[in-house]
Amino acid sequence: MPTLSKRTKLARNLIIKPSYSLEDAVELLKQTSTTKFIESAEAHFCLNIDTKYSDQQLRTTITLPRGTGKDINIAVLVADIETAPEILQAGANTVGSNDLIEEISKGNLDFDLLLTTPEMMPRLTKLGKVLGPRGLMPSTKAGTVTTDLKSSLADFKAGKVECRADKTGVVHILFGKMDFEKEALAENLRSIYDSILLNRPTGVKGKYFKTFKICTTMGPSINIDFSTLA
Repeated sequence: MPTLSKRTKLARNLIIKPSYSLEDAVELLKQTSTTKFIESAEAHFCLNIDTKYSDQQLRTTITLPRGTGKDINIAVLVADIETAPEILQAGANTVGSNDLIEEISKGNLDFDLLLTTPEMMPRLTKLGKVLGPRGLMPSTKAGTVTTDLKSSLADFKAGKVECRADKTGVVHILFGKMDFEKEALAENLRSIYDSILLNRPTGVKGKYFKTFKICTTMGPSINIDFSTLA
């Protein structure tokens, strides 16, 4: 068993209750962040879903009211390369057409998000094995296939994020940075919880949420008490 660092032990010792209200958990989260760099704030929701069934899958988008605190790198795939200057001016980091498809096929994925239009999707089908495993394949549900690239760029730059359950039914999502005020972190976290609740898959039977935990990049997990979220 690995030896815990002094910092980790001190952080764990701060957690004295089995679970906390959302607000108290966020306040405690701030106390457990003692690294020399600015950590991310992470939320992990374990859901009672079986994602092999289409009616038990969760994939949606959320606009965090206080933003992500991260400068997201967005690539845009366009049909007409002559539109590149205006798309770049709208906030894209990279714009391309067939040239971008070629770079992606080589495994050059120097971006956090890929936006495109419906007409370009047939050209992307051959790249599913490259983009899919990395969660970068554009889709309508994720808001990354759009007819209004400029508007989508603005939304994602402002704090729009994808919320998606993995194969085990767990949602892993960032809700800010540890230099955010606790009120901002709490507001973002509440927005995520509300969105997951609102987008409950139709095939879910009985209890929906199993656990709801938050942590910093390097910190211990803190359980949220569901009874305090009503």
